[in-house]
Amino acid sequence: MKHPGRMVRQVLSSMLRKPATVRYPFVKVTMPKRFRGRLRFYAERCIGCRLCMRDCPTDAIQIRKIADKQFEADIDMAKCIYCAQCVDSCPKKALESTLDFELAQLDRDKLRQTFRGQPPASQKPPEDPQDKP
Repeated sequence: MKHPGRMVRQVLSSMLRKPATVRYPFVKVTMPKRFRGRLRFYAERCIGCRLCMRDCPTDAIQIRKIADKQFEADIDMAKCIYCAQCVDSCPKKALESTLDFELAQLDRDKLRQTFRGQPPASQKPPEDPQDKP
């Protein structure tokens, strides 16, 4: 070692600085407002145009008609690359990116979600001001 003083100076300055990392999972992380996490589907808004299926680069979304003007969606989060192209292409905002990012599973089948009919009251979307006349 030619210059041990440089190394000592670097070690001492690193000890006095605030860490650059977070103690996850002990400290919960708040995600940015426009974070692209788990997808949510609102069946009552879907018109069955299937633009989301067409625009998905990994074929992670399947939309099926279950009744007249009623659709259900199968979303495979194991295939999804969280690009949110489906969210951007939906003309009725039937798909939404959530802030949920803790998706690790040992069983791939748990990453497949089927959204049918009306969502529970706790998952109902806020009304869009654009939808009102």
